[in-house]
Formats: sequence, structure tokens, C-alpha cells
Amino acid sequence: MPKAPAADQRRLLDVQDADTRIAQARHRRANLPVLAELAEITGRAEDLERARELARIEASDLRREVTKAEDDVRAVRSRAERDTERLNSGQGTPKDLQALQAELELLAKRQADLEDIQLEVMERLEGAEQRVAQADEQATALRAQAAELEARRDAEWAAIDAELEELAAARKAAAEGLDADLLALYERLRAANGGVGAARLSRGQCQGCHMTLNPVDLGRIESAAEDDVVRCEECGRILVRGAAQ
Repeated sequence: MPKAPAADQRRLLDVQDADTRIAQARHRRANLPVLAELAEITGRAEDLERARELARIEASDLRREVTKAEDDVRAVRSRAERDTERLNSGQGTPKDLQALQAELELLAKRQADLEDIQLEVMERLEGAEQRVAQADEQATALRAQAAELEARRDAEWAAIDAELEELAAARKAAAEGLDADLLALYERLRAANGGVGAARLSRGQCQGCHMTLNPVDLGRIESAAEDDVVRCEECGRILVRGAAQ
């Protein structure tokens, strides 16, 4: 059975207390409610950016469609103007003039159809541009919310970091001068037992696993020398005897 001064064993509880509080502070730091809020805002911003990009691409495609529709209308209108000039000049045979008149009627219908297409595309473009503008506005609002949340997060992190510095100093002071083998055993057990390597023995119960020791184990521990390092038979942690409650 390893040995270490009884006073060092009792001081080990101060180290354990500091380690427990450090772990709790780190857990709080990693699980601040504001972090979940920030993650939700970030997710919304990413969804919004995808929707904005789709609307932007759609708007870009529709602008090309509008340009093509305008070119088509312009070409038909130009052809109709030339035919009208020829028809009004009266030059040509009656058959030619009749053909021009028929073509003008077809061109008028074609122009009307193209203008309908142009109007429909322009309406779709307006809708896409509105979606882009709305997404930009919403993105601006989300950035403002994110900035506020980041400021809150940083303030809360700063407070916890200051607490961690104090706890680290307290832990260092508690571990200063402790028996090296005892401290090494504690560190090994702490790593294997969820951050708790030493626990108080109180009223026959291990305060690490909260199991009540059976009479045989308890008798063995009570009869052990003061500097014997005893461990819980259930969880394996160092049991510290004679520590103030």
C-alpha cells in the first residue's frame, strides 16, 4: 500500500476541490446559453445567404431574359417600321403591298406576344430583386443581433476566464509541496474517474461514488496506518480520512 503524509492526503481534497471547480467553470464556458443563441443566428444567416444567392442567380438570369425580350421586341418593331414605310410609299405591286399588309398584321401580333413575355419576365425579375433586397435587409439585422450576442459572449467568457485564473492559482497553491507520488496517483485516478481522483471518507461512505463501504473494507481502512494511502474498493479513488467536513 503506498504511503504519503496524512496532511498531504487531506490537502489533496483542496486540490480536488479546485480541479472540480475548474472543470465546472470550463463546462459553463463551453455551454453558455449565448453560444446556442449565436449558433441559431449563424444557422439562420447561412440559410438566408443560400436563399439570397439563389435569388441573386435568378435575378441575373432574368436580366438576361429581359435583355433578350427587349431585343426581340426592338427587332420586330424595326421590321414593322420598315414595312410601314414601304407600304405608305405605295411602291410595289398590289400583290407586294398586300403581302406587306399581311406581314404587318403578323408583326403586330408577334410584337404583342413578345411584349407580354417581356412584361412577365420583368415582373419575375422584380420579384427576384425584391427577394435579394429583403435578404440583404434581414442579413443586416442578423449581423446586428450576432454582434450583440458576441459582445455578451465575450463578456461572459472574460468573467469565467478571470475565475479560471483564480482557480488555477488556488490549485497551484494547494498542490505546492505535496508528496509527488501521491499527486501522480491522484492525477492518474482523476483522469480515469471523470475528473475525481480523491474523495472524503465520511460516515463509512465514499463521497466520490457515494457507496457505503461494507464492514470488512471499513475495518481494514480504519486499521490502516495514518500515512497509508487507502482507496475505495468500489470506484478506486483515494479515500481521505480525518478531513474536516
